[in-house]
This record gives sequence, C-alpha cells and structure tokens, in this order.
Amino acid sequence: MSWGTELWDQFDSLDKHTQWGIDFLERYAKFVKERIEIEQNYAKQLRNLVKKYCPKRSSKDEEPRFTSCIAFFNILNELNDYAGQREVVAEEMAHRVYGELMRYAHDLKTERKMHLQEGRKAQQYLDMCWKQMDNSKKKFERECREAEKAQQSYERLDNDTNATKADVEKAKQQLNLRTHMADENKNEYAAQLQNFNGEQHKHFYVVIPQIYKQLQEMDERRTIKLSECYRGFADSERKVIPIISKCLEGMILAAKSVDERRDSQMVVDSFKSGFEPPGDFPFEDYSQHIYRTISDGTISASKQEGGKVDAKTTVGKAKGKLWLFGKKPKGPALEDFSHLPPEQRRKKLQQRIDELNRELQKESDQKEALNKMKDVYEKNPQMGDPGSLQPKLAETMNNIDRLRMEIHKNEAWLSEVEGKTGGRGDRRHSSDINHLVTQGRESPEGSYTDDANQEVRGPPQQHGHHSEFDDEFEDDDPLPAIGHCKAIYPFDGHNEGTLAMKEGEVLYIIEEDKGDGWTRARRQNGEEGYVPTSYIDVTLEKNSKGYYMQ
Repeated sequence: MSWGTELWDQFDSLDKHTQWGIDFLERYAKFVKERIEIEQNYAKQLRNLVKKYCPKRSSKDEEPRFTSCIAFFNILNELNDYAGQREVVAEEMAHRVYGELMRYAHDLKTERKMHLQEGRKAQQYLDMCWKQMDNSKKKFERECREAEKAQQSYERLDNDTNATKADVEKAKQQLNLRTHMADENKNEYAAQLQNFNGEQHKHFYVVIPQIYKQLQEMDERRTIKLSECYRGFADSERKVIPIISKCLEGMILAAKSVDERRDSQMVVDSFKSGFEPPGDFPFEDYSQHIYRTISDGTISASKQEGGKVDAKTTVGKAKGKLWLFGKKPKGPALEDFSHLPPEQRRKKLQQRIDELNRELQKESDQKEALNKMKDVYEKNPQMGDPGSLQPKLAETMNNIDRLRMEIHKNEAWLSEVEGKTGGRGDRRHSSDINHLVTQGRESPEGSYTDDANQEVRGPPQQHGHHSEFDDEFEDDDPLPAIGHCKAIYPFDGHNEGTLAMKEGEVLYIIEEDKGDGWTRARRQNGEEGYVPTSYIDVTLEKNSKGYYMQ
C-alpha cells in the first residue's frame, strides 16, 4: 500500500492530511504541557501542606514525644518525598515527552514544506510540458487549415479558364509553402507530444510516487513518534511507582508504630509529681467552747491562739503546695530543681547528669588526643612545640574537674530525691500539716522541702544552668541546642528571619530542617535565624535536650 500509486491524483488531500497530522501532534504536546503544570502545582501544594503542618518553631508542647506525634511527622516526611516524586514525573514528562514533541514538530513542518514544494514544482513542470505540446498542436492544426485553403484556392484557379498562368503558379507556390509549414508543425507537434507523454509518465510513475512516498514515511514517523511519546508519558509515572509505593509503605509503618500504651506511659512520666494523695483531715471539735466559763474560755482561747493555726489557712497552704487541681505556681528555676515535684526533679537531675557525662567524655577524649599529640611532638620536635599544647591541656583539665564536681553535686541531689521520694508523701498527711506550717517549713517559692538548711537560705541565685535546663512550666524560654554546625559557604542573610554567617563559623542548632531546606541556628550571643541546610555541616546530638523524650 503506497500513497504514490493509490493516491497519485490526491495532492491537495495529502496536503490537508499532513497539516492535520502536525496540528494533532501539537495538540498532544499542549495536553502534555498542561499535565506537567498539574503535576508541578500538585507537588507544590503538597510541599506547602507539609511545611504548614511541620512547625518551624518547636516548643515543648509541639515536640513529637508521643508515638502518634512521631507517626504523624513521619507521614509528613513521606508525603514530602511523595511530592518530590511528582516533581520527578513532571520533569521527566517535560524532558522526554514535551520537549521532544516540540523539537519533532518543528522538524516535521520543515520536511513537509520541502516535500510539498517538490510536488508543486513537478506539477508545474508537467503543466509547462503540456502547454508546449498544446501550442504545437494548435499551430499544426492552424497550418493544416491554411494548407487546405491553399489547396482549394489552387484547384479553383487551375480549373478557371479565365485565370492567368501567373495566378495559377502563384497559387501553386502558396500551396507548396503551406504544405511544407504544415509538415514542419506536424513534426514539431509529434516531438512535443512524445516529450509530454514521457514527462507525464515520469511524473505519475516516478516523481510523484517518490514525493508521496516521502510524505507517507514522514506521516508514519509522526505516528511512531506519537506512539513513543504515549509510552514515555506512561513510563514517566511508572518509573516512580516503586518509590511512591515505598512512601505509602512508610506511611503504613508509621501508622502501625502508634502505641497507645506507650503514649499513656509518657503522660504519666511527664506529669507524675511523686507525691502521695492527701490523707483524711481530723475532726475539729469546736463544741468545747460552749461548756467553758468566760474566764476559762478567755484563758484557753489565748492558749489556743498561741499554739494553734487556723485550719482554713492550713488547708489553703497545703493545697498550694500539692498542686492537686490547679496549675503549679511559677517561680525562679533553682539549680537543684527543688522547685519541681519529686518525680520531675529526679528526671531533670538525671537528664543533667547524662549531659554532664557526655561533656566529660568529650573532654576526656580531647585530653587523650592532646596527650598523644604532645608525645608525638616530644619525639619529633620538627612537627611542633609540645609547650604550645600546655594551655589547652590545662584548660581541658580544668573543664574535667569542673564537670566532675558538677556531676558529683547533681548525683548528691539525685540521691537525696531518690531516697526521700518514697517517704515524702507520708509527711503530707493532715496530722503533720499544722506542724509544718507552724515551723515555717515552706520554701520561698511555695514548694515543700524537708531540708532544714534550705529554709534559712535567701532567694536562690540565678545560675548559668538556668538557660540550659529550662523549667518545663515556663513557656517563653529560649530553645535548647540539639547540636552544632559549621558554615561551609558564606550566607548574607538579607531576608527577614534568616541569619547571616561566615565561612567556617560555628553555630548552635536549635531546630532541624523540616524538609523545606532551612535549619534554625543560634550564635553564642543569642542571635537566632534560619540558614540554608546545604550551606552547613550539621552535627546533631541525638540525646540532647531537643531530642529528649519526656
């Protein structure tokens, strides 16, 4: 089946068909472009959704402590990866399908124009040959009529007796001339006819079939290209299906990781005070005043006033100390966390001891490294001066001694809490409340303590640990550092909320990258802001305060 043999006389139809094919190709390209825009918008909206529900400024209430919170943030991370795969689909379609279609459509237009121009030239050449043949035919026909007229004139004069011999001779010469010209035109017409027939045969059996064959091949290639683009359109999405399936599997695993028992235990661990429930209040018999005499009543009343405290006042103070149904009164954070309930105090002290042990381990490792370096310098003086390491060694030793003292002090507080937590609730019964209040055994912050030395102390001094170990009842304390980072590249930080940094500058990390490409950092002077994650080398401490699971 060939266009050249079957459609030899359908040039205009083929012209329209090939134009329709290009229009259809461009229409499909437009469809792909709109699909790409849909994918890009979908991915953008998904990323905005993830960013909206991944709070940048994490607080204690927003920390993913519970398994349900952790699962939700894992789902958000998987959804962010899913959005990335939608962007991959859009990029693949743009490169493999849309871009290829636009380039091919341009080449196809150029090729079609060339083939159609060749067909028109061939048709014009055939029309010129036909005109030449037709002109020679008409000229031959005209000369034949003139020769016929000359024959009739010669015969009339030859039969006319009145005609002179000169007229007859002239008519004969005219006849011979016309007959000769008719013969020449006959030969010319025959030659033109033979030439036209040859060009016509060549046109319809050689030239036009060749041109139409090229048009046919062009149209078939267009069809093949559409088939490839259809396949590429589907493959662009099929390639990311395994990754998308992993994202969905990650969401399912996140859902399965939710543990209601663990969350309930976290609630207990977070809010457990360690106190025992209050005991029964004793019966206060006020009827004895009725049976006393006036003088006895006066004396007894004065005695009662001197040795007894109003029960209402006692109950009120007891409630203030137990924090049963109200919010715990705020006060300045003490270094030993004595302002906290026993269980929360124990947890805070244990957390601080763990952090101090980690710092001590770092300092010990640094000391060991400095000693090794000092030994190397002593053996090879050309590598360095051993004396140059002495200040650093002294500083490290001072830090180790300081940390050990801090650990010992906090361990003493922890031992005190662990030794007295069990018995502290027994002292909270109503039978002892009056005694406690009478003796003034209440701390300046309104929290109960049984340490007599603590009673005579003045208001607690503010220590450097206050900013590092935040009171869990405070709402506006600065965020703790969860690691540190080193700037790989400089960043100007002109935009609002960003933090400028120099190459090599070391900053504290107070909030991880939530998937938007920004990490929240803080300088030593307290200045905070966001820096590009790709510009820094991050080192996180997974056991730091920012990661501690309450």
